[in-house]
Amino acid sequence: MFRYLRLIQITIITCAIFLITHSCKKNNSKNIALEKNIETQNSSPKKPNIIVILIDDAGYVDFGFMGSKDLETPEIDKLAKNGVVFTDAHVSATVCAPSRAGIMTGKYQQSFGFEANATGYGDSGDIGLADKVITIADVFKQNSYKTIALGKWHLGATETDHPNKRGFDEFYGFLAGGRSYFPVKNPSREHMLQHNGDRVKFDGYLTDVLGDYSVKFVEQNKDKLFFMYLAYNAVHTPMHAKKSDLEKYKNHPRQKLAAMTWSLDENIGKLTKKLKDLNLLNNTLIYFLSDNGGAKTNTSKNGYLKGWKGNKFEGGHRVPFVMSWPNKIKANTTFNGLTSSFDIFSTSMAAANIPVKENSNLEGVNLFPFLNGDKSGNPHENLYWRKLEESGTRHNNFKLIKLKNFGHVLYDLSNDIGETKDLSTTEPETLKLLETNLSNWETKMMQPLWQEEKEWMDVTYHIHKRLMKNKKAQYTTPSQQKKFLKSKK
Repeated sequence: MFRYLRLIQITIITCAIFLITHSCKKNNSKNIALEKNIETQNSSPKKPNIIVILIDDAGYVDFGFMGSKDLETPEIDKLAKNGVVFTDAHVSATVCAPSRAGIMTGKYQQSFGFEANATGYGDSGDIGLADKVITIADVFKQNSYKTIALGKWHLGATETDHPNKRGFDEFYGFLAGGRSYFPVKNPSREHMLQHNGDRVKFDGYLTDVLGDYSVKFVEQNKDKLFFMYLAYNAVHTPMHAKKSDLEKYKNHPRQKLAAMTWSLDENIGKLTKKLKDLNLLNNTLIYFLSDNGGAKTNTSKNGYLKGWKGNKFEGGHRVPFVMSWPNKIKANTTFNGLTSSFDIFSTSMAAANIPVKENSNLEGVNLFPFLNGDKSGNPHENLYWRKLEESGTRHNNFKLIKLKNFGHVLYDLSNDIGETKDLSTTEPETLKLLETNLSNWETKMMQPLWQEEKEWMDVTYHIHKRLMKNKKAQYTTPSQQKKFLKSKK
């Protein structure tokens, strides 16, 4: 009897073990299926965070990835190596404010009268961005992105043009076109560092302050989609740098620029490191570019390009341009097609799967089909530039520059990137085509709503005349002009 009961007990235990094991397997199967389903959901395309890093007056070749041998930019070089470098990229203006207006709206700023530098002049008052134009921040805010503008604004200082009124949830920066990199005791409203209209008193160096806030914003919004417009005023004048960085480059021939560039690079590195630490870098679309060509006033270099900030030669509007999105863009590549800062708006909308409205009239194109091989050739067949008396256009590799009441020059950049051989007499059909293109484009633009100081217009006119003749400019600033004219008396 005892043996019989023992046998029953063993049988019951065995059955229980079998049932428990079978149940566990079924549950494990369900868990595995659930995990796979979660993995599938997580691997589905996600909208990226988007960051536009815009720097100020940087030289075309003043970065390691662009060939610089004397300026150190390891973090920016790392960003470039992590994405694609555009070798024929351009901004829509050769000076700060209108270039930024083009980037912010994705269209020719001349179409709404924003042509001259600054945001108004003389009797015009402060005009800035037209009230009717939609900004890139407007679009992303409407599509559930947290938006922030950091640094230099220079698109209008009136209430209606404040960044918080132009699509940005947050503004941490200054409204003017430039300011000291160090604290100012009693700054004007336009020059004070502010956060959403309230003055921010800071210690230290402005490039560090902006860099630290960019990191803070990412940390605070790591669980949200965000669009960041990070507009450093470096390396624009005044040539201010930290003592430690000046000491680092005490024997450098371009000491102040080298020190300012090093700090800029460090702070961009802070941002990318924070993105990486938060596991956000791979799904963040980052653009890096300068607002125009290198300036004469900050010792920047444009290398083999002719001209500099403020004129229509390639050195005025061809800029270093990087685009990085590890999840979507093949690393360590270059793209040679004709591209524009306008493309930032259209490409970012495509990345976020935001449809383009029929009446948006964006001038840019979505660059992704060109980068993944779905399309070939140039994203743009034609590009145009105009600032008051000077204008220019690109048609593929041909370039036309016109100077009011003076004349024109025509170049073939495919074999004359330095713009030295005028083909206007030997290529009459090409000249006619580009002149017609430029004329047709101008009929669609507004007359400029404001002018610039006559002394600067005279200097710019002189520079164009001299460079069109392949001669060195005799002066590049109003003060130099006065000395030159005085010496001729």
